[in-house]
Amino acid sequence: MVSLTMQWVAAATAGHLAAGAPDAAVGRVVTDSRALAPGDFFVALRGARFDGHTFVADAVSRGASGVVVDAEWAAYGLTPLLDSIGDRPAGVLVVTDTLVALQDMARVLRSGVGTRVVAITGSAGKTTTKETIATFLAAKHRVVRNKGNLNNHIGLPLSLMDLREEPDVAVMELGMNHAGEIRTLVGIADPDVRVWTNVGDAHLGHFESADGIADAKAEILEAAEPRDLLVCNADDTRVMARVGAFPGRTVTFGFSQFAKVRAVDVESRGIAGMRARFVTPAGEQVIETGLLGRGNLQNVLAATAVALEFDVPLARIAELAADLRPASRRGSVHRLERGVTLIDDSYNSSPAALRRALEVVRQEPGAFRKIAVLGEMLELGAHANGLHESCGVEAAGSGLSALVAVGGPPARELASAAVRAGMPADAVYYIEESDAAAERMEHLLRAGDLVLVKGSRGSRTDLVADRIVEAFG
Repeated sequence: MVSLTMQWVAAATAGHLAAGAPDAAVGRVVTDSRALAPGDFFVALRGARFDGHTFVADAVSRGASGVVVDAEWAAYGLTPLLDSIGDRPAGVLVVTDTLVALQDMARVLRSGVGTRVVAITGSAGKTTTKETIATFLAAKHRVVRNKGNLNNHIGLPLSLMDLREEPDVAVMELGMNHAGEIRTLVGIADPDVRVWTNVGDAHLGHFESADGIADAKAEILEAAEPRDLLVCNADDTRVMARVGAFPGRTVTFGFSQFAKVRAVDVESRGIAGMRARFVTPAGEQVIETGLLGRGNLQNVLAATAVALEFDVPLARIAELAADLRPASRRGSVHRLERGVTLIDDSYNSSPAALRRALEVVRQEPGAFRKIAVLGEMLELGAHANGLHESCGVEAAGSGLSALVAVGGPPARELASAAVRAGMPADAVYYIEESDAAAERMEHLLRAGDLVLVKGSRGSRTDLVADRIVEAFG
């Protein structure tokens, strides 16, 4: 365990230690004072809705080992804070920018340990790929990973503070919705292995085109060394068009015959998951997984490619893959007591991810009726109506007995497109609010039904999924 002190933090951040002993230990780093426990180290961040400096005194009173504040706040708030500290053993560090200080702490810590870092980016499947890689690697190595979805300019450095445990490997996903964000995260994590899963249409509203998204994702390739490894999707033309200049070694994965780690004899078993034969440099192995759909099978391929590089045996990978299950609200399957089967994919959505979910429903042989509740997909900008229209057409071809679209005008367009594509008008419902959609589902569903619930977080389709579980569980 790497022991951090106030002096170490001051050096890492070029900060001024205004109070506290230089050799005082720094506890767990937090940015939310509500989650603070005695001994934790509080970094006061300025955000769009809250300013962490408002809670500095509270953090100290609750037993923080130290706090980081910026010079702007310190100009008027430092003296009252020091007066309030009294004889408490709390350190106070003043920096120019607390966010930069947090990132610098993670960057310096990362450079000082021998941990190998695996970084993952992509438009879809990052979290599943992260969890699968971490699961496979843990068969042979000590592993840490992002907690939850802590994958942005704040979450990543907080996650990297776990490098104090000096694990063998850190598996970190890198999130973005604007150009330049991956570049910042790569500069903090300095990954030894870079994984690029795909390019899709998530966050398309912040870019002119999918090529703009691909260019932003391609920042994962920057600042690489010849010793670094890139694991990338051979089936994604936008990915492959951008990886040629990578200075290190490249391992591809996918369904393409040219992929170094590829799946053949692919069998979709609907809500039971996927089965395929993996062909790899380490041999061939039949892989079965409870993760749903071809998109998730690609995630398992990516994880397999990484695990083989870390000397995890292919047979062991197969054993672990058989136990994989979707994370909560990311395609998790609930077989409810009153005979309804729910696919809860309500964590988030994008057009590409929705198409993959509909493919799972279409290929499921066992359900009496198939029903989808599809929430509006956000952050699509001027492309929203056209992409919702195309998804409505896709839904109409998925063998659905009923479709419920939830949200604003783009969701209405999805519903209308499904009717134009051949679904009976009395089987398609457009409902603005998720509460009303949840109530509708209580009356629409019956024993034997399979229902998919999917939508962007802002459309709150999770409320629909929860109501179905309450009503039919």
